[in-house]
Amino acid sequence: MARIGFIGLGNMGGPMAINLIKAGHDVVAFDLVEAALERVRAAGGRSAASAREAVLDANFVVSMLPAGRHVESLYLQQENNACLLDEIAPETVIIDCSTIAAETARKVAAAARERTRRMLDAPVSGGVGGAEAGTLTFMIGGDAEVVEAARPVFEAMGRNVFHAGDAGAGQVAKMCNNMLLAVLMTGTAEAIALGVANGLDPSVLSDIMKQSSGGNWALNVYNPYPGVMDGVPASRDYSGGFQVDLMIKDLTLAMEGAAASGQSTPMGALARSLYVLHKNGGALGHDDAGGLDFSSIQKLFSS
Repeated sequence: MARIGFIGLGNMGGPMAINLIKAGHDVVAFDLVEAALERVRAAGGRSAASAREAVLDANFVVSMLPAGRHVESLYLQQENNACLLDEIAPETVIIDCSTIAAETARKVAAAARERTRRMLDAPVSGGVGGAEAGTLTFMIGGDAEVVEAARPVFEAMGRNVFHAGDAGAGQVAKMCNNMLLAVLMTGTAEAIALGVANGLDPSVLSDIMKQSSGGNWALNVYNPYPGVMDGVPASRDYSGGFQVDLMIKDLTLAMEGAAASGQSTPMGALARSLYVLHKNGGALGHDDAGGLDFSSIQKLFSS
């Protein structure tokens, strides 16, 4: 059993921390939201009054935060002439599961190395459902030896553990994965809307495409059309899941990565434009869709 300091208990972080508790680890968590801390306590974990308290004597530190600025602030912000990295013991393994720019991950990892701290960037795929079920996929950047030391922690929260390369490589893998996911989801929603507009039942069309060359993850396990598939956000008014705002954030990271490397990503750019249009109400001026699940892009094509 390891002592794990866990920072950030949002839609993803909360279930991840609870799965670590279920696996028998001693989890000490910190979040700004008291209700999130209460859920961890109810599952058998402990709460801390600050991030510094959470990392005290930890074997592992796991963070799951909204954006790069939060990660930099957590680990690098000075307080009493020290940052959080200074408070973490050298033998502790630091695992940041946030989805952020690769350059930000490299910057924080470099600061950790300067202090002889061991740090991994380990963004995840699998959504809230995967976080709750403990079936996440981890894409990890950092030293292979450190990845192996942290493998039991990853395996308590996920099903697949991939070492992508050096610091920042996990973020690059996540950037590419989510850009492809957005392209697949927009294409799937567009195809279903076309079929419905021409008289097809969306369930029948989905079954046909699932068994044909158009089959893909979005269609097979996360159908965007309401009522076609049980248990997915589309069948509960697009609540829960992975928000449109977060998909736009990830697509923006992909576009920034493309610009930095001189790579052309026309389909990724189009997907981002469609999600921004959807967030802003689409052509018909609907309410802001930023808080809906990203499969709600179906609304843009079905309006």
